[in-house]
Amino acid sequence: MPLFKTALFCLFFCHAIAFPASARQIIINAVGDIMLAGSSARTFARMGYDYPFAATRDELNSADINVGNLESPITEHGSEFTGKKFRFKARPKAAAALKRAGFSVLTLANNHMLDFGAKGLHETLSHLDREKILYAGAGNDLVSARKPALLLVKNSKIAFLAYSLTLPEEFYARADRAGTASGLAAHYREDIINAKRRADYVVVSFHWGAEKSATPKAYQLLAAHQAIDAGADIVIGHHPHVLQGVERYKKGIIFYSLGNFAFGSTSPNSRTSAIARIILDKGIREVELIPLDVLNSRVHFQPQIFQGKQGLDVIRQMNVLSKPLGTEIGTKGGRYVVKMEQQGNYLSLR
Repeated sequence: MPLFKTALFCLFFCHAIAFPASARQIIINAVGDIMLAGSSARTFARMGYDYPFAATRDELNSADINVGNLESPITEHGSEFTGKKFRFKARPKAAAALKRAGFSVLTLANNHMLDFGAKGLHETLSHLDREKILYAGAGNDLVSARKPALLLVKNSKIAFLAYSLTLPEEFYARADRAGTASGLAAHYREDIINAKRRADYVVVSFHWGAEKSATPKAYQLLAAHQAIDAGADIVIGHHPHVLQGVERYKKGIIFYSLGNFAFGSTSPNSRTSAIARIILDKGIREVELIPLDVLNSRVHFQPQIFQGKQGLDVIRQMNVLSKPLGTEIGTKGGRYVVKMEQQGNYLSLR
């Protein structure tokens, strides 16, 4: 066997021996914004609500937990909030499709969850409860909006919390008012500390940043770092509708924006996205990015996995966005992974 091939064989073989697969491994897939209404309504009425997940179903099914941000209520009723330009609501059939697609947890803290008022939110919670999909970030009052969603997977407890740092303020829950959990630092720090006492891992979602901006704002960096300092392991960002960088901070991982996933808009600005796949095993073992095509004029409201050069181009752009954050993404066994410490067969894309 040629020397180069022998060395390559030993690299992968020795890596497999040094890091054996564990029955304790937990795989989490995190996706971007999900909005099954708007410009996609006619397509879903014709094709059904399973349609937007058809091309990514295998990837979703390969995880223990799938989490995404549900950016619209699921309701047929409620009083429409007219204080902003865009308001959305998805049909009740969408809830069952989300369950069939494999979603375990949905975050609800965003600037659309109260588009059809408290009644629209109540119906959303009822539909998710019926499908046994857990949720975080909204509720019938402030206490319930701040309550974590707790999952037990392979004898490990994972807590999910979600907060909105977007307007309108009228959507924020109060002690006597239904709504979303606002991203007050005092609240999320306290909630994370309490969740860490109950769970092995804590995942925090923030709805934040500027739409169409690939650069996180200073307050996003501050909130993300404070969340991990308080005990969060994973921070997932939404709202810009475009990708932002990834940061390894201390022992945690931060995705400042995963862009859109299945999202009913024809905006030409939302072109690429990614599924973030996190493997947990006594901490964060591996972080993989699966590049997606979400330009709806091309994929018609059904996210597609980018292959070959197109996928590589997305990851190269993610490297540009992540470099100022001190993070690098490369390849490992043909997959795109975030460089971690002591990563034996990681190959740089530089």
